[in-house]
Amino acid sequence: MSGVQLSRKLVLEGAVRQPDGAGGALSSWQALGTLWADLRMGSGRTTGGEAGALSRQTFRITVRAAPQGAASRPVPGQRFRDGARVFSIDAVSEVLPGGAYLICHAHEEVAL
Repeated sequence: MSGVQLSRKLVLEGAVRQPDGAGGALSSWQALGTLWADLRMGSGRTTGGEAGALSRQTFRITVRAAPQGAASRPVPGQRFRDGARVFSIDAVSEVLPGGAYLICHAHEEVAL
């Protein structure tokens, strides 16, 4: 895959659920590691959210491949963080079976 420049340092985060003491659970995010990535913008749109309008932008994030089950391999439901920016991972696919890269299809939502 030519043209890939892993020049963006992103933190991979996973959701952690902990009991809240009242029979429910609280969700928080835990850093799982840092990955170098190539971030490419996709389509964007404005949508309605629970608290008002949201700007939703899609991204194609390429990272080095890792074996299935490895903690460094992103999976849907996790997210990448770049400072205050958060990219929620929707899907992950290999560029080629046994290849060197993974493509993470992700989105970022910003309240308007």
